[in-house]
Amino acid sequence: MAHSRVLVVNNGTLSLSRLRKRFEELGSQTETVDATSVPARLTGRHQAIVLSGTKVRAYDQDYYKPLVDLVMTAEVPVFGICGGMQILAVAAGGDLAEGPQRVGGYQAQVDTDEPLFTHVKPTVTVFHRHTLYLQRAPEGFRSIGRSEHAPVEFLRSDDGRVYGAQAHLEFRSDGLEILRGFAQLYQ
Repeated sequence: MAHSRVLVVNNGTLSLSRLRKRFEELGSQTETVDATSVPARLTGRHQAIVLSGTKVRAYDQDYYKPLVDLVMTAEVPVFGICGGMQILAVAAGGDLAEGPQRVGGYQAQVDTDEPLFTHVKPTVTVFHRHTLYLQRAPEGFRSIGRSEHAPVEFLRSDDGRVYGAQAHLEFRSDGLEILRGFAQLYQ
């Protein structure tokens, strides 16, 4: 049986091994590169790209330029997790704002007509560990989930190829089920 391969871009997350394990549980092989070592383009080896959370702030556009260039030219589904979503949103013109520090499980409402949310109910509990929040979906994207402190808890590009989650989906069962919805887009 052929396995799909996911390129996991490590942006400095503390939970890289857990993120990789989740995709492997869903039947994908993973390969990891650091944000500063991403290839200029994909060569057909990978069926999806996942961007982890960050240590370097998402608005450092010079630092993340090679990563953003790869994502924008790739023809595979992309999922940005927490800081990974913020990197993509800032590159597209989105605004981040400081907000309350959230660590732990928080509820969000999702648009269940989106393929990403095939396996969850309209209200999910997802894990947060951050203080920055996307205030609006940038041009070319739309909000597909929201919570009390995050008007853009989840986003999707208008072409349906790029997704993002404010939460760390590598934790909690609802997060795994959302990742399952993403995996169905490329498997």
